Amino acid sequence: MNVHDVDPTAHRDAGHGVDPLFVRRWSPRAMSGEEIGEEELMRLFEAARWAPSAFNNQPWRFIWARRGSAAFDRLFDLLREGNRLWCANAAALVVVVARTTFERNDKPSRTHAFDCGAAWMSLALQGTLSGLVVHGMQGFDYDRAAAELGVPEDYAVQAMAAVGRSGEIDDLPENLRQKDQQPSGRKELAEIAFEGRFGGPHP
Repeated sequence: MNVHDVDPTAHRDAGHGVDPLFVRRWSPRAMSGEEIGEEELMRLFEAARWAPSAFNNQPWRFIWARRGSAAFDRLFDLLREGNRLWCANAAALVVVVARTTFERNDKPSRTHAFDCGAAWMSLALQGTLSGLVVHGMQGFDYDRAAAELGVPEDYAVQAMAAVGRSGEIDDLPENLRQKDQQPSGRKELAEIAFEGRFGGPHP
């Protein structure tokens, strides 16, 4: 079965009338190894470009490489072994970096990671709209990424993502196949949204 044939809305129960796009976005691992064009990749970054940020600081930066290039091999080498098993079929790898200070005064930006996360979500949603697999991860060497990719001291490596076209689930290592057959669920709203104080109203 191709991961494209998995319907996330069949396994997820969303309430409160949210747009199906949010439910359809998920993070499978099965990718075909096919190339994607640079314009397709730029469309994802364009979506990220319009994310909100404190004082319009736009702290997000994306270091990308497409399959078959020396730069791709360099990013791939940063991955932990478990992620290499499936990222080998990615069409592109992306390292997400955030500026930790404001450009206007070099003072620390408390919301740099929050703002960068908004840009990442925009990228991921555009990937869903484009019919691509977009999978974010933390399973790589952060220190090596910063050093080997020339990340300045006032920037922090946040995450890495694999992008590609959907592939066959049976091509995944056996221990990962089940995860791509059914998208993960989510906590109930009562577990994440509290009125008035953390955990909800005082008893």
